[in-house]
Amino acid sequence: MDPFHYDGRVDWAWWLVLAGYAWGTFPGALLVGRYTGHDPTREGSNNPGASNVYRVAGRWPAAWVLLSDVGKGFIAGGMGLIFGDQLIGAVCGAAAVVGHIVPLGRYREGGKGVATFGGMLLALTPVVGVILIGVWAVALAVTKRAGAASLVAVAAAPVSVAIQGWPAPEVLVVIGVAVVVLARHHENIRRMWRRQEPALW
Repeated sequence: MDPFHYDGRVDWAWWLVLAGYAWGTFPGALLVGRYTGHDPTREGSNNPGASNVYRVAGRWPAAWVLLSDVGKGFIAGGMGLIFGDQLIGAVCGAAAVVGHIVPLGRYREGGKGVATFGGMLLALTPVVGVILIGVWAVALAVTKRAGAASLVAVAAAPVSVAIQGWPAPEVLVVIGVAVVVLARHHENIRRMWRRQEPALW
């Protein structure tokens, strides 16, 4: 039975996806920034992500933002997994990533989705999630650039779940999310091409 349709009516799975999107719009970076007297959407790289918050506000505010962003994907993906199955979990996690990148009413203040994507994978496949965190950390240590490390980890995600043996529909969802997140890094890619991407430290 198709979990998204039943007798021509919108079924419960769509409500889970909408809830995932709504949860993804939670403005963690803006709230932390407001508490610390900063606005990450108007300072530094103007991105409400942990890396930019680290630059403008310091280590602990960045840690809270990271926890918030990872939690969006983890809760959304886990919610879909618990109340549905792996495919619904993947779609709910993807919805949270989209909500983080394009929050309704604040579409110019969205993040880049890496941490939320990572949280989604941690919920659905903790082994792959932990491996990709390791890949991100190694790439960051080598390049000292969060954007470059993110691109490497995000590009490795579809390959990792495919190797793990995920069914084609779930792999396609992960590929779709990875493409969206990579596209969101177009400015980082342009700066790296020009060798103008700033180091994190």
